[in-house]
Amino acid sequence: MPAYNAEKTLEQTYREIDFSIVDEVILVDDASKDNTSAVALQLGIQHVIKHDSNKGYGGNQKTCYNKALEIGADIVIMLHPDYQYTPLLIPSIAHIIAADLYPVVLGSRILGGGALRGGMPMYKYIANRFLTYSQNILIGQKLSEYHTGYRAFSRTVLESINYQTNSDDFIFDNQMLSQIFYAGFEIAEITCPTKYFEEASSINFNRSVKYGLGVLKVSVTHFLQRMGIVKNPMYR
Repeated sequence: MPAYNAEKTLEQTYREIDFSIVDEVILVDDASKDNTSAVALQLGIQHVIKHDSNKGYGGNQKTCYNKALEIGADIVIMLHPDYQYTPLLIPSIAHIIAADLYPVVLGSRILGGGALRGGMPMYKYIANRFLTYSQNILIGQKLSEYHTGYRAFSRTVLESINYQTNSDDFIFDNQMLSQIFYAGFEIAEITCPTKYFEEASSINFNRSVKYGLGVLKVSVTHFLQRMGIVKNPMYR
């Protein structure tokens, strides 16, 4: 769980986790200004890590994945503690990886049309569709979306890609998918309902524009790498 100011939604998210499937929970508090870490400890979350300073969304994930690998996780699921994505999908997501069907699973807000029903702002929906279309062309894949925060990975995938070189900002997610595809791994998608409300994490318009430009840069870099035109240390 990469967390930032999640004290209001953390307990609701945590209570819906199926602990017949989940062995360990890691929460990384990215220097929240509220009581996120205290709530996590009260809930009995096994691994609570608090950054002394805000490292960004990507920096938070690096700490999450490093800790997961350190404690021997075979399947790692990233679940946002803001309750935007339902924990009820964890058993289905985990089963796909455990059964060796796919090594990576994304919870897609676009499949089934759940994004708009869940309250995704129209400008974000249009940007999502445009960026995903562009990414599929440049990367040579057919995902329904690259921008979901609900993700699961096998240990092999995390050990095979160089995610430590990625940005500490929101573009980390797209760099990671680019690395995964470049390494030859396949990605499955599962329909995921989503919720947009006041406490749910979101980035403002200006940061959304910066993110969109970063996404296009990652996709172009992937294309040039795939064509052998450049060699980027992001790819092993």
